[in-house]
Amino acid sequence: MSQPSMSVATPVPHIRLIFLLVIAAFFMDVIDASIVTVALPSIRTEFAASIPDSQWIYGAYAITVAGFLLLMGRAGDIYGQKKIFVAGLVIFSIASFTGGIAPSLLSLVVSRAVQGIGAAMTTVTAFAIFIRIFHEGPERNKALGYLVAVLSGGFAAGAVAGGALTTFLGWRWVMFINVPIGIVTVLLCLRYLPGGGGWLKNQPLDVPGALTVTSGTILLIYGLTNAAALGFASEWSFIPLILSALVLAAFVLIESRSNAPLMPLDFIRRGSVLTANTLALVLTSIVGGVGFIVPVYFQNVLGYSAVYSGLLTLPPALTFFIVGGWVAPRLVNRFGAKRTLLVSSALISVGTLLLTPMSPNGNAFVLMPGLLVWALGASIGFPAINIAAVAGTRPGEEGLASGVVGTSSRVGFPIGLAILLTIAGAFDPPAAGNANASTSTAGVVAGFQAAMLAATLIGVLGFLIALRLKDVKPPWASGDWKPNETAPQQAAP
Repeated sequence: MSQPSMSVATPVPHIRLIFLLVIAAFFMDVIDASIVTVALPSIRTEFAASIPDSQWIYGAYAITVAGFLLLMGRAGDIYGQKKIFVAGLVIFSIASFTGGIAPSLLSLVVSRAVQGIGAAMTTVTAFAIFIRIFHEGPERNKALGYLVAVLSGGFAAGAVAGGALTTFLGWRWVMFINVPIGIVTVLLCLRYLPGGGGWLKNQPLDVPGALTVTSGTILLIYGLTNAAALGFASEWSFIPLILSALVLAAFVLIESRSNAPLMPLDFIRRGSVLTANTLALVLTSIVGGVGFIVPVYFQNVLGYSAVYSGLLTLPPALTFFIVGGWVAPRLVNRFGAKRTLLVSSALISVGTLLLTPMSPNGNAFVLMPGLLVWALGASIGFPAINIAAVAGTRPGEEGLASGVVGTSSRVGFPIGLAILLTIAGAFDPPAAGNANASTSTAGVVAGFQAAMLAATLIGVLGFLIALRLKDVKPPWASGDWKPNETAPQQAAP
């Protein structure tokens, strides 16, 4: 069996509308993450949930997205991107509705997990559609800049919308808002998105690989989450962690013997792929942990409303919007990925260190310099990570490289959240479990300060990892690169 060659970009009608549909898929994913984060304190109050338990509202979504990205990307190659894309939108919309009517924390977490599966289907196929409709080089880079800017704006919009919806209509509307957006997007996709079969019609899905990597990741985060509340000595902590190690080892064994693996092991060892993905895991773990703790501190310790807390996230979100969309690609073009990532890691470390002056009677504006420096570092780092992750790949493997680094980034969020909450809970477990109690406020703040110090050290680790990275520049910086190249035909095993 031979793999058909695929042009990197194929002219299609309604290209601007299709690009808007691609943006809509990513926008729903990004806005959902930020909108729910702002609503977490209100959700926790209604269900009388602890901070570690409520992080599953955030973590369940992130885990299923990460676990199903590679599988759904391969499903799109086999069955066609349109089918998987539309099915993902339908699943995401239905899960949003069930989440909005959830009668308990458990039912909400289950809906969020199903939402994550739908998001994995839409985002991974949206990226494939994006690659297909834009020529590689200046045309695609310009569109990618617009995409990054819109997604950064979506994060800011989600923070503000989440605060407004939670305050004026209730937290359930942060779920319901996805339903009309999903319905309109599905109808437009059915009308305008080109269909057709997949590129690998005869290649089977690696279902065992997908199941093991997903279940292994879930067990890992579940163990870390329980450790935050119960300690690592609890059987609810160390047993899931041990099982996670065994299941992930089984995943590696399955991939080594599969004729069509979800993630070929030789691929991850090539060039800068392993280093870049490790760095993605490290840096996103900081973003995930800080992104959860800071809103909780604003609302539960300082007593700010959800709307005001959302507005406080606008300056760092605008930093992502401007720097990530326009400045970061130019920095990588001029200085290369390695130096850009060294600066990024340093800025993230400094930013989190500046977040340590939390106090029970503090002021949010004292933390604003730290949030801005943290956002600046993250916004220049992630484009560079993606460039470094594909630099060591062979022609025709860029999509696989993007899928792997996307998975690493997605897994980093809940891992960082679990680790930092574990550290925060170690200082005062009852306080970490109930930040609303006045007697435990000092303990909560002490735990959050320790978590920010830990995030600083993780940023230093990222700096050390970046030192090992091969200095790479994007492919269009090379004189040998030609736009709209066609992937070579390769014989399948």
